[in-house]
Amino acid sequence: MPDSPASLRPAEIGWRWAAIAAAVAVLGTAFAYVGGWLTPGRLTAGRLVDELQRNGGLHPGYRRNHAKGVCVAGYFEGSGKASAYSIASVFAPGRTPVIGRFAVPGGNPYAPDSSVPIRSLALRFDLPDGQQWRTGMNSMPVFPVATPDAFYAQMVANERDPATGKPDPAKLAAFFDAHPETGPFRAWAKTAKPSASFVTETYYGLNAFRFVDARGGRHAVRWRVVPDAADAVPAAAGDEDYLVRDLQQRLAAGPQRWHLWVTLAQPGDPTNDATRAWPPDRPEIDAGTLVLEREQPQDDGACRDVNYDPTVLPAGIAPSDDPLLAARSAAYADSYRRRTSEEAGVPGYAKPGQEKRP
Repeated sequence: MPDSPASLRPAEIGWRWAAIAAAVAVLGTAFAYVGGWLTPGRLTAGRLVDELQRNGGLHPGYRRNHAKGVCVAGYFEGSGKASAYSIASVFAPGRTPVIGRFAVPGGNPYAPDSSVPIRSLALRFDLPDGQQWRTGMNSMPVFPVATPDAFYAQMVANERDPATGKPDPAKLAAFFDAHPETGPFRAWAKTAKPSASFVTETYYGLNAFRFVDARGGRHAVRWRVVPDAADAVPAAAGDEDYLVRDLQQRLAAGPQRWHLWVTLAQPGDPTNDATRAWPPDRPEIDAGTLVLEREQPQDDGACRDVNYDPTVLPAGIAPSDDPLLAARSAAYADSYRRRTSEEAGVPGYAKPGQEKRP
């Protein structure tokens, strides 16, 4: 039976309170460290999002990256072929509802669709047992950098010079010289052009994950979705918002489809470096078909309040050792907190869609 306070001598009481105080202090220090309060030079989610906001401008109520987008909805039809590698029910034969979002990278919700050659697709799979799988993908085969610190440095180098309104070429050159791992992305970017349709793009998960099978075996994987459609129609000259109109026209003609291809890693393939593509001869599985049936404006559509955190995963899918995953999760949470707080309580706040275009 534990000692009662009355049975303890004053010295013992003092010792126990000291131990409790020490434990609280350790926990407090841990939380302070995670928050970056005791280490001002340490990279935190807040600093990452501040830099995104600095580059994209402050647009209350909008995401700090991929601010311009549109909601989509449909389902995923599992083929059953990936079930040998993952127990996630999404891969079993049958349909799983999907809420998604197409977007253009950057923090400006009014940027022209042609401003960057990259498109993004985020998806939330709502599994029947209440679990979710969320993933954010981009139309590029590799990421520019491998670590959160390098990503932050890239954003700093990309800040606009007040005198020119454009990034300083010397700063960008210095960044690239210091980060040779950006080579594969830069090689892709030299020939990449803004597409005329969200629907004709292939979207890559970029980060590695691990599938967990029924025996507890783990399999390193990457995934991408490959479209059935390939007939991109050039956008009308001067049209800055052609992507949504193209999507609406295609959906009016019928559902749009992509196949989810899962690539299985082989020993030695990097799982912690999104700048390095795996060799093209790796085994692949057609895990099923993504079918998108309808779209909604992001201002009030079903995707508006979804945080597409890529570490929200069902049983059967686990994060890899890629350091970008934890950083993405933390930054998405910080961005979500900011935009929902702005919508809820900032005096004079204009809801998305009510801002005046610059």
